[in-house]
Amino acid sequence: MKQKFYSFLQDIPNSSKEEIFETIAKNESVRIERIISYGQVSPKDFWYDQDEDEFVIILDGNAEIEYDDGTKYKLSKGDSLYIDAHQKHKVVYTSNPAVWLAIFLAK
Repeated sequence: MKQKFYSFLQDIPNSSKEEIFETIAKNESVRIERIISYGQVSPKDFWYDQDEDEFVIILDGNAEIEYDDGTKYKLSKGDSLYIDAHQKHKVVYTSNPAVWLAIFLAK
């Protein structure tokens, strides 16, 4: 097995107009991403409705995720959230920056 080293909290740009999505590893069942947000949020009337389960953890900064039933989760450094496939959700707040580890699990 080929070993790879990745530092999730290094090489973070000071700013970006767009979120940065970096795929760390993937296969047919799992995708692992580092996401760096700079205050970006989901559009007002937009909801993610993904075919995959998603596990997110905030590595640095803060974020808030809202479900379509009005439930909100405020996430700080070290907090995680498991989002079931087709659970409609959106990002309503991110700090500048917020560093996420996102793991997507195919159904």
